[in-house]
Amino acid sequence: MTGQPDNLRVVEGPASPATPVAYIDGRWTRVEDYGLTVTIQGLHYGTGVFDGIRGYWTEEDQSVRVLRLRDHLTRFQASCRLLRLEVNHSLDDLAQVAVSLVKQNNHAGDIYLRPLAFATRLRPGSPFGVQITGVTTTFAMYCVPMPSNGAAEVAGVRCGVSSWRRVPDESIPARGKITGSYVNVALALDEAQAAGYDEAILLNHRGFVAEASTSNVFLLRGSELVTPGPGSDILEGITRTCVLQIANDMGLAVVQRDVHRSELLTADEVFLTGTGCEIAPVSEIDGRVFGEAGPVSRQIRQIYHDAARGRGIRYRDWATTVPLSARL
Repeated sequence: MTGQPDNLRVVEGPASPATPVAYIDGRWTRVEDYGLTVTIQGLHYGTGVFDGIRGYWTEEDQSVRVLRLRDHLTRFQASCRLLRLEVNHSLDDLAQVAVSLVKQNNHAGDIYLRPLAFATRLRPGSPFGVQITGVTTTFAMYCVPMPSNGAAEVAGVRCGVSSWRRVPDESIPARGKITGSYVNVALALDEAQAAGYDEAILLNHRGFVAEASTSNVFLLRGSELVTPGPGSDILEGITRTCVLQIANDMGLAVVQRDVHRSELLTADEVFLTGTGCEIAPVSEIDGRVFGEAGPVSRQIRQIYHDAARGRGIRYRDWATTVPLSARL
């Protein structure tokens, strides 16, 4: 691959949360040592893509279990294709970078990996302006500590339905994690938090439920577990995929369809799924209080966390296990 990482070469000195090691354009460097200029195309026009991947620390064998690594990286590659970003790494190459990154940072705790690609500078002869051709690409991957979000699971998430609508797929592809599109959810989240809520739920341009700011939405109505389908302008989350598999294995009737706003307010249970929030029960929507997590939400959450932490043999193929070196 172009810029193949040298697994034998490491950045001198210990990594720490304040000085993490990153992989940027084929070399290992500390994040603090890498500089950008004001001419970066992705900064001006939002022409970048990223993904987010969790790694769960396992004390027993001193390793990090990176969850659904290849699925995340496959989505990252697809996002790059949407914006014609040239990341000259195969899926195997990207996975190798991720494993090397975990080893070099050597953090004994839960972590979050972020692969990132963005338009950098105009190629010779390319005219100034908004474009996705005629520009170079920077590819990077770094990681930071991110403990599991237990507080949200205990207290529940208080949500408000936003007045901002989810950007439709016809305008900005919802299936890609495109940096510029996150202005949409940033505005929605700011509105929700200004009103005293924790999280925003966005409707799509047709008036149906799309997703929360950075997570998918599930609701239990009677014996059915319902979630907005791919045609609802959602990002098809990796955690969402895990929950669909868990629910099917539990014998639940799972339906992907358009969801009315009123269904959220009258559901038996509502919960959010995402790499960041994991499985987060919703305790309130627009002043309608649900209270504690319901039994189905709790069961799905427990199965998911057991899989993430490597407890039991079910879903063990979800994780890539990365042993860490001995720590002084």
